[in-house]
Amino acid sequence: MRKSLVALSVLAASLSAATNAADYTDGNIHKNDYKWSQFNLMYAFDELPGESSHDYLEMEFGGRSGIFDLYGYVDIFNLTNSPSSDKATAPKMFMKFAPRVSLDALTHSDLSFGPVQELYFATLFNWNGAATTNQDGSANLGSVNNSFWGLGSDVNVPWLGKVGLNVYGLYDLNKKDWNGYQISTNWFKPFYTLDNGSFVSYQGYIDYQFEMKEEYSSASNGGVMFNGIYWHSERYAVGYGLKAYKDVYGIKDSDSLKSTGISHYVSVTYKF
Repeated sequence: MRKSLVALSVLAASLSAATNAADYTDGNIHKNDYKWSQFNLMYAFDELPGESSHDYLEMEFGGRSGIFDLYGYVDIFNLTNSPSSDKATAPKMFMKFAPRVSLDALTHSDLSFGPVQELYFATLFNWNGAATTNQDGSANLGSVNNSFWGLGSDVNVPWLGKVGLNVYGLYDLNKKDWNGYQISTNWFKPFYTLDNGSFVSYQGYIDYQFEMKEEYSSASNGGVMFNGIYWHSERYAVGYGLKAYKDVYGIKDSDSLKSTGISHYVSVTYKF
């Protein structure tokens, strides 16, 4: 088999993982280790809330090491510092960091049942780098400093294969209070392979928040669904994504701030 086909097979396996249940009863918690990283040059059209169109560089990474499963990315906005950019007066950076601890690997067990392949203690952190307070001591409403804590799983879904499914409680580190819950799911499905070994994938995620407090949020529930079609080779990827929003981040859709609708994304990727 050609080297490129082998490399692509390893890539697909590392991103979508095997459909078999995790079994760590032999004590070898590193047998499923892998890692990956890539740079995505992206452009968003009418991103919500607020219908902002802008460029950004995304440094994306993930992998598995022993009991730890990790996904994350760092976004850098307005790369040329253009004063006319929609992000010119916004924080320069946004980071998502989502470590999970495998309960199967931690206990040297096989906790799988039915379509559930593995269970995790799941966490998620969102930061945008903005100061939490203004110079006058008032709270900076543009600061994002959220943490999520809950139970995660890998679930085998027909056709899609392994899907990550997590249920969290949101603890706002700025407000020092809990504010509702979030269900998150993600998938990566290669569905068409070309003659040269490259492939086309359907990949995306859903983040849905609910039971948010009225004192902190104008909408009690809302979220996003991202649907992407990407072509992948050994080192490169090119893709288009459509994201659907409904009262995203608990912001009620209004004429003054649009938080429900559709945005579009294009990206070019280099893989390390």
